Amino acid sequence: MNFGQLITAMVTPFNDKLEIDWDMTGKVIDYLIDEQKTDAIVVSGTTGESPTLTDEEKISLYRFAVQHVAGRCKVIAGTGSNETAHSVHLTKKAEEVGVDGALLVTPYYNKPSQEGVYRHFKAIAEATRLPIMIYNVPSRTVTSISVETTLRLAQIPNIVATKECASLEQMTEIIKGAPEGFVLYSGDDGLTLPTLAVGGYGIVSVASHIVGPRMKDLIETFKAGRVHEAIAINQELFPVFKGLFSCPHPVPNPVAVKYALTLRGLPVGGVRLPLVDVTEDEAAFLRELLG
Repeated sequence: MNFGQLITAMVTPFNDKLEIDWDMTGKVIDYLIDEQKTDAIVVSGTTGESPTLTDEEKISLYRFAVQHVAGRCKVIAGTGSNETAHSVHLTKKAEEVGVDGALLVTPYYNKPSQEGVYRHFKAIAEATRLPIMIYNVPSRTVTSISVETTLRLAQIPNIVATKECASLEQMTEIIKGAPEGFVLYSGDDGLTLPTLAVGGYGIVSVASHIVGPRMKDLIETFKAGRVHEAIAINQELFPVFKGLFSCPHPVPNPVAVKYALTLRGLPVGGVRLPLVDVTEDEAAFLRELLG
């Protein structure tokens, strides 16, 4: 399964009551495909506020995305949790509605051993025919997937990719040891170019809500060997990569990108508690950053 090189971790639009706004969800999907040139979308990932979505909402999002996309890009369902049986349940439901793959985050909070991490992902993979991308983000989960565990998991036929928010050193070791067909994505927009430089395949992006075509240019120019051009594009985009997570102070994702989409004429609503919306200072910073 080829998910493409530019994957957008999509926001979940809410109305004034912080219920899912289905009309706006369709508009955002169209915008990401037609204007931002995304190859795939992740629904109900961290950027989609998965921690505060109910199972019913998640499954409805999977179904809606598959129907609305209608084959125009790949749909990847965020089905991970820190309970293996729960992750199996969501992954099976996602498969039933026809998604193209599943994104599974490292189990969080309960701090499993590496053997526990391995068995968690293995159990989910064995319960589905979907292609799976594992997601290593130790800043959020505490537990990291080690290089050795990642390479063990890469031997499972339908575990086809990893989204890495770890060090470039770890990425390099994974890429060096991975079997043919297993690919690595950066999970950090600011590391897109360095990840490509060590052999990564692409990016699971937040910034592609706003600068998708230029991110595609960045990937394509680097892979075409036009390294200096890619460096120039990276320098151009870097303030956006940084600003969406620190505007001007650190803010949790997807607070800033939701406001940024509103500035682009897509009022995707606020965020659910315990997240809070941008402050006046943060909003002013984003208006200046995005022009």
